[in-house]
Amino acid sequence: MRHHRWKFYCAAGLTALLTGTAHAQAPQAAAEGAASEIIVTGTRIKRPDLESNSPQTVVGSEEIRFQGATTVEGVLNRLPQFTADANENVSNGSDGTSNINLRNLGSNRVLILVNGQRMLPQQAIDLNFVPSSLVERVDVLTGGASAVYGSDALSGVVNFVLKDNLDGIRIDAQTSFYQHDNENGAVRSLLNDKGYRLANGSVMDGGKQDITISAGKNFADGRGNITVYGGYRHFDPVRQSSRDVSSCALNQADDAGTALFCGGSSNTPYGTFVPLQGAYQGQTLTNNKDGSQSFVPYNSSYAYNYAPDNYFQRSDQRITAGAFARFELSKAAEVYGSFMYMRDHTFSQVAPSAIFLGSPFAISCNNPLASAGQLDMLCGSKAGTAQTADALVGYRMSIAPRRDDLKHSDYRYTAGVRGDLGSGFSYDVNYLHSLVRFSETYLNNVDAVKAQRALDVVSVNGVATCRSVIDGSDPDCIPVNVFSAGGVTAAQGAYLFSPSHTSSRNAQQVFSGTLSGDLGQMGIISPWASRGVGIALGAEHRRETLDYFADEIAQQGGATNADGIISVTEGYGEIEIPLIQDMPLIRSLTINGGLRYSSYSNEQRSTGYKSNFNVWTYKGELSWQPVDDLRLRASYNHAIRAPNIGELFASQSVGNVAGQDPCAGASPTASAATCALTGVTAAQYGHIVECPADTCSSLGGGNRNLKPETADTITAGFVLTPRALRNFSFSVDYYKIKVQDYISSIDPSLIISQCAATGDSYYCGLFNRDPRSGAIFGQNGYIVSTTLNTGYLKTSGLDVTLDYTFDIGTLGKANVNMVGTYLIEQVAQPLPGQGSYDCKGLFGYTCGQPSPEWRHVARFTWMAPSDTVVSLSWRHVGGTTLSSLSDNPYLAGTPSVINRKINDYNYFDLALTQSIDKRLTLRAGVNNMFDKDPPAIAAGILSSFGNGNTYPGVYDALGRTVFVGATVTM
Repeated sequence: MRHHRWKFYCAAGLTALLTGTAHAQAPQAAAEGAASEIIVTGTRIKRPDLESNSPQTVVGSEEIRFQGATTVEGVLNRLPQFTADANENVSNGSDGTSNINLRNLGSNRVLILVNGQRMLPQQAIDLNFVPSSLVERVDVLTGGASAVYGSDALSGVVNFVLKDNLDGIRIDAQTSFYQHDNENGAVRSLLNDKGYRLANGSVMDGGKQDITISAGKNFADGRGNITVYGGYRHFDPVRQSSRDVSSCALNQADDAGTALFCGGSSNTPYGTFVPLQGAYQGQTLTNNKDGSQSFVPYNSSYAYNYAPDNYFQRSDQRITAGAFARFELSKAAEVYGSFMYMRDHTFSQVAPSAIFLGSPFAISCNNPLASAGQLDMLCGSKAGTAQTADALVGYRMSIAPRRDDLKHSDYRYTAGVRGDLGSGFSYDVNYLHSLVRFSETYLNNVDAVKAQRALDVVSVNGVATCRSVIDGSDPDCIPVNVFSAGGVTAAQGAYLFSPSHTSSRNAQQVFSGTLSGDLGQMGIISPWASRGVGIALGAEHRRETLDYFADEIAQQGGATNADGIISVTEGYGEIEIPLIQDMPLIRSLTINGGLRYSSYSNEQRSTGYKSNFNVWTYKGELSWQPVDDLRLRASYNHAIRAPNIGELFASQSVGNVAGQDPCAGASPTASAATCALTGVTAAQYGHIVECPADTCSSLGGGNRNLKPETADTITAGFVLTPRALRNFSFSVDYYKIKVQDYISSIDPSLIISQCAATGDSYYCGLFNRDPRSGAIFGQNGYIVSTTLNTGYLKTSGLDVTLDYTFDIGTLGKANVNMVGTYLIEQVAQPLPGQGSYDCKGLFGYTCGQPSPEWRHVARFTWMAPSDTVVSLSWRHVGGTTLSSLSDNPYLAGTPSVINRKINDYNYFDLALTQSIDKRLTLRAGVNNMFDKDPPAIAAGILSSFGNGNTYPGVYDALGRTVFVGATVTM
């Protein structure tokens, strides 16, 4: 046992101390039914006895406290219905937001609501906006709901119901940290082989603090209420160097992937060059380690370990504030409104910048900083002349890490009036406005324009001088000595750095009105039923705008300004008909239907572009209760998702993507004929430089010719609540969702693998090779991966939920709760009419994050008479296999022996709560009690949301979490 473990035991002792006495509180189970008295997520009809006809999971506030959660997406990502998306563990390429991905159909296909209304503009959703301590419950509705809520609800709806009606003062405070023992012998041996510094044996870091103060007051005999809140949250950063799994960039040791090694990038502090002419054309050369000004062939021993400086958890500071108010003027008119604000400031950090291999640089062939031998290899016959020669240059500036300063300011306010019109009718008319301001400043990054000037150097009276100084185009230029290992000084590097700035403004306005009625009060009742027909009619107008700005430096990197407007006017109706009640084998039989018409108008003022389209969405639902103990339910939804502003009008730019060029290297894996289809010339074949660190480039961005995608959802299941077993419920629901013409980009790794495997002209035609080097990285070489209407996405599975609370005599009560999902299929067809692939049970490359066949989260809670609540959670993530080992040709790619499979993962979390009295509740706990290491995956296998050689949103990457918190009410 390591001597540092005393830190963990001290933390555990503190946990026990804080939970020594208790006050019993029945936990709200993660799978219990909807708690609202009149509103059920998934319908506009208001009626006290209404139940959901679509599968719905409800996460209560107790579950959030049991997890010690400071982020709402972290709570939802534990549910088996969700796949991790953007979160605080993503650094490189992060925009600072947090999102959720329901049914692994993409975060843009789940509609996020706050108190039943849209949260923020769909293309700018950020769950950091929601203070976790103010959440009363979260309703998770499976399947399309466009007929009820409009566009975007293809995979389902997540509705955050907030505590907005307080009477008193409430303070929620919590602190937490990670504790991890670095004992991964396999990875530590790889670090030792390279001579890299090992992570400390035991670490405590990643502290999180969160406090929210809220206060409310009822007045006018309860007819009015005002509730206000303010909160502060802080996350300490965690560097990848602090964990074994992420201390170095893991790469496969050979083509078969029989082992891993600590690899890295060919953009190194030694200096890497690829001549584009002469006898050494296409060869990757590097400055000799001994400091002499001579080139030697590049090999992996020169690779730069870019991992240590990267953040495994971003630093973050968030401020939230808001208010909710209502006042009943009469039964016919209650005015209400809300205001919510968030300011979030986070930094992502990655390895120091470089003059990156990619776009060619013109190097002066009489550069006084280079040796004659180096100039001969770079320039050939031009060596020693005043001419220039093009070459790829990679040189890492070991001065300061790159920092991405990300700021969000979000505003949301609503105002409305609602009331009872009598005769069973009520109405709700409201206005919503939300605004997201985003600002990004990228720091310590090499300016490619300055790099070109600093490489074009001549001698003036024996002094190395930039040609731009001589001609006056840049009097401040400083020559950069890239021709010897470690030759770039701090002053030279500082000249190369130029911060870039981008910003955006996303706004949303929604006017809506709904009329809901119980027609039973007008005598419209089925002759076999006692309840009347319920209806809802409404109209809505929504307008979303985007303005994106990039400064000159950002535009040099490929960013461009963008703007766009989407307007939609809609009308909708919903009807609920109780057909039969209180008859043999039909305690109740109810059908529900909904219909919505939407008229869209898209506009981009900067170009004068306009387009229009109209769509219909609809649903049908059935609920049959043959006996009191059993209810059967089924639904069909036809939903749409209109392309959002970003997908239509976002600027196109080149970014990094995991990949390997099959046409690169001295012995390409693809044939010359196949490579020719990608743009490789006969002279380039066998002389193309490989993508550095298994990182190629892709061109992404908007496409204004997109049309809406559609989805058809079928659900069917049952809810069992036997009277003979009180407080027991068991449900099983089947779901099937198919999204047609889904808006996406074709995964670059799929483009590469399909071109190499089949020579298909479509896929090979998406290669845009640098005309000089033939490479597919840098600004001039990339895979085209912009948005378009592709084929289809299809998923199906079974959701199983169980909840049982029972007495255990003098020991109090116990609760057993479980939510599990069995995945039947997770299919994608990247191009209409062509082949498809199923990612069920697979991970990596095209399939991305793991899609296990079975996942569940179970919770066992003991509520003692001594007012103590002890809760143990069991999280299970099923094993998955590397997708490239599939026999499906669309998943063909680089194999692996060592990463062929990720085994089952089981995590156990312990939480304790204690109510001192009605005014004070303490809580503490440990998540990932046994400090289970995450899987170590080669960096080239990871895709979106992979970081630190693993999938930190799926697995607990940083170790066990210890948290302590309190709730004070006055």
